[in-house]
Amino acid sequence: MVFLLSALMVLIVCLNSLGDFMGKRIVSLLLVLFSICAVSGCGYNSLQSEDEGTKSAWANVLNEYQRRNDLIPNLVKTVEGYAQHEKQIMTEIATARSQLSSIKATPELMNDEAAFQKFMSAQQQLSGSIGRLFAIAENYPQLKADGSFRDLQAQLEGSENRITVARGRFITAIQEYNVTVRSFPSNLTAKLFGYHTKPSFQVEDEKAIAKPPVVDFAK
Repeated sequence: MVFLLSALMVLIVCLNSLGDFMGKRIVSLLLVLFSICAVSGCGYNSLQSEDEGTKSAWANVLNEYQRRNDLIPNLVKTVEGYAQHEKQIMTEIATARSQLSSIKATPELMNDEAAFQKFMSAQQQLSGSIGRLFAIAENYPQLKADGSFRDLQAQLEGSENRITVARGRFITAIQEYNVTVRSFPSNLTAKLFGYHTKPSFQVEDEKAIAKPPVVDFAK
């Protein structure tokens, strides 16, 4: 690419020395052709493809989080039927869900690192609250034996596993995109067209939220 640019500059200088209309037309044509080659050869297509890949991966993450969120009201209702006085954990879950509902989980969220981390912090809090709720359920044999509770527990564990898979794919997509944005010469194209690096999950968050809540009903 550098060699091509140098050769083009030499050719433009030679053609400009002609000083005629035809020379200028040729120069303009060469500039257009070079621009097309530069865009296709400097990572523009890769940026487009990988940017769409991050959006798709993020949409899958959000879909799995929403699936888990939809299960929680029935879980809380079932637990309240057996443990009405466990108000603190119910309040924690309600607070976490309220914080999440106040955040617009759009594709643009992953372009705003502060908003992204706020969203993930709320998800982490909700995961922790669900884990504590299952731990409390250990104290209520009748609740543990309830068919609806056991079914919801299994569905939530499945959701946590799918969230982990979706997060992993999202991390990979973000990594590939960020490498392209930072690498030469695609970083020049990224700056030209306004592509920026995107935030991903922090290692600390991954350790805290990667483990799904587990309840051993055999105890």
